[in-house]
Amino acid sequence: MKISSPSKSWLFFLLFMIAAATSEAGNLTAYEILQSYNFPVGILPLGVTQYEINPSTGKFSVYLNKTCDLAIQGYELNYRTKITGTISRDRIANLSGIQVKIWLFWFDIIRVSKDREEMNFSVGVISAGFPVDSFDASPHCGCGFHCANLKAGDENSDLPSLVSSV
Repeated sequence: MKISSPSKSWLFFLLFMIAAATSEAGNLTAYEILQSYNFPVGILPLGVTQYEINPSTGKFSVYLNKTCDLAIQGYELNYRTKITGTISRDRIANLSGIQVKIWLFWFDIIRVSKDREEMNFSVGVISAGFPVDSFDASPHCGCGFHCANLKAGDENSDLPSLVSSV
């Protein structure tokens, strides 16, 4: 099958536009993508190595360099190496890959939403709210926001602790 010259031009243009769109999104970090949807960077720990997002549907995958366990304000959190969900402005739904320990049991955090100056995390029938400014910076795996062994000059060394509104 021979492709005509106008069809070749159209195909080349289409491939060029796809490559340009991919390249532009590739220049943003996962943390900057969060901010573009009105979320603070601190809902993801440090260690994101890669992400994929479909801008038309909001479906995303985020990859961490390792599983991440940390404790924040009495809550134990576990981030798997792959986190998926659907993001839109002020809302993340169908979330998988993040768990929280409540009493003796681990629950999947399935939804995150932002309502004015409060972040809400839901595990289904139970949810907890925290001030948005508690997430201005990303926590460290292993020690959260207060790490005793931070390197000198680390800008995350003076991060605030989370305060539960539940």
